[in-house]
Amino acid sequence: MRLDLFSDVADLTAAIVDIPSVSGEEKPLADAVEEALRALPHLAVVRDGDTVVARTALGRPERVVLAGHLDTVPLNGNLPSRVVGDRLYGCGTTDMKSGVAVALKLAAAVTEPTRDLTYVFYECEEVEAGRNGLKRLAETRPELLAGDFAVLMEPTGGLIEGGCQGTMRVDVKATGARAHSARAWMGSNAIHGAGAILDVLRAYEPTRPVVDGLEYHEGLNAVFISGGVAGNVVPDECVVTVNYRFAPDKSLADAEAYLRRTFDGFEVTVTDAASGARPGLTHPAAAAFVAESGAEVRAKLGWTDVARFTELGVPAVNYGPGEPTLAHTKDEHVELPLIADCERRMLAWLAAPAGPA
Repeated sequence: MRLDLFSDVADLTAAIVDIPSVSGEEKPLADAVEEALRALPHLAVVRDGDTVVARTALGRPERVVLAGHLDTVPLNGNLPSRVVGDRLYGCGTTDMKSGVAVALKLAAAVTEPTRDLTYVFYECEEVEAGRNGLKRLAETRPELLAGDFAVLMEPTGGLIEGGCQGTMRVDVKATGARAHSARAWMGSNAIHGAGAILDVLRAYEPTRPVVDGLEYHEGLNAVFISGGVAGNVVPDECVVTVNYRFAPDKSLADAEAYLRRTFDGFEVTVTDAASGARPGLTHPAAAAFVAESGAEVRAKLGWTDVARFTELGVPAVNYGPGEPTLAHTKDEHVELPLIADCERRMLAWLAAPAGPA
């Protein structure tokens, strides 16, 4: 299927949605995106797996990266797309094919941008990090992601969400001694001992750090608990898996040290971690984006791929037309006026639009 990058942004979104692209199956959509971008003479296009990168090379003093993932979660009887009033329904409409459509429109329309532009359309964001196309580029071809500022077109409901939280998961282990349950006093019940871990979590009061002018809301929660040997055995081990969501003023080392202090006396093992990203709104390109787009700004509560740009030294924000609370739902949809508004704001920031050749 061919994509018409000069069609209305709502129609382009529907066309992209109607090309299924569940994680690992992005090739048809990546092919269509590559074909459409190679037809634009002002862009140099590179294909890496099912990730497509297009760049201008105009010698501007700054470079902005616009990025969006092509994949979706598995279908749930929500294709093909359909329009009901001012809403477009379908898998990926909000997360994040409407944002991809806006970026593709910009790629076609902005032939003389105020800043050099890099467009990145990547694979496998919705699955394990090892398959993520943006992560692969960051590790193997970081020069393709180089820039002064990046906008990840993740769903934000038309608001600018600065940076992102970091996340860390740890196993907190309570230990005891096994015994026959008929002679429980001869052992020590580790599941009972885990109550002290839960007491800490119940008493936790979330902090709300302000980072670069944006307020984040931290969180500390038990997400799994495991323990037990048999129906007649006092268990000697119980593990509570805890997820810590922390503001981007903390490093991974800071987060780990905090968790070890919080659960002092228990064995703590880090099982997964990802750094957060500061908002980066003090950079001139970011400040211009906020000022010229006129969009409201808030902190990003959650982790996104903006953190990958931060690791490369590129400040980044999240901005897209989709409503994040609708992502991955059967009735996923996007408000059509929000897509048009996102396109308008981005054009106002980057350049006046050019018509079709």
